[in-house]
Amino acid sequence: MDVVVCVKHVPETAEAELRIDKTGKAIEKTSLVFDINEWDDYALEEAVRIREKQGGTVTVITVGAQDSESTLRKCLARGADTAIRLTDPKFENSDAYAIAKILHSAIKNLHYDLILLGAQAGDDGSAMVGPILAEMLNIPHATMTKKIELNTGTAKVNRELEGGLEEQLEIKLPALFAVQTGINEPRYVSIMGIRKAMQKEIKVMGLADTGLTEADVGPAGSWTTIEKLYVPPVEKQAEFLKGTPEEIATKIADIVKSRGLI
Repeated sequence: MDVVVCVKHVPETAEAELRIDKTGKAIEKTSLVFDINEWDDYALEEAVRIREKQGGTVTVITVGAQDSESTLRKCLARGADTAIRLTDPKFENSDAYAIAKILHSAIKNLHYDLILLGAQAGDDGSAMVGPILAEMLNIPHATMTKKIELNTGTAKVNRELEGGLEEQLEIKLPALFAVQTGINEPRYVSIMGIRKAMQKEIKVMGLADTGLTEADVGPAGSWTTIEKLYVPPVEKQAEFLKGTPEEIATKIADIVKSRGLI
């Protein structure tokens, strides 16, 4: 079972104080720590587990600059066999559609039974690269995947739906699955894994190697552009009522009456 995993090198923003940069279209990243996208972390773990059970290979691929190699090294340390980094100044400011085209240019020449990636990226949250890539490769896909059971030529997957519901699908392989967090428990990176990862070669491909043109990538090859990035203004603030239960109940009743609700 040959599995390709698409990963992204993203800033960790959960506990960071974010600021909009001078362009007004991005955040300041100079002081942020970068790591593998959380959702992609689960996709990688699922790929390694599949390889451990059924044999085959795990190839990780990313679109990013030199610093994204740290994420690829982490993937190699966690069990991936090979890594590819697609990088070129012309790739900058590519939207989800252009990124999918870049990934497609490399993946179409690989042998794969399965393509895994995170359900979304922690930096833009677009959740579009997976479905677009699957359409370009002309293979079936499923998003928000929480469970994968592989059979001969098919996969049975559980998808997370709204309201706590799940649906189960049987999909022919090869296929692409966008993985949701919680599908597994990602393993820690071992010292031995890190040492082996540092010795492995990462294949680097530029625009000339992809068969694409400048018109296919970057802003020219994108369908969407960011016009403005901003922090939503605070329009309403919660009011905390203090006092005894009786006093609070009276205040609530007064508020409801004053707004004409009763």
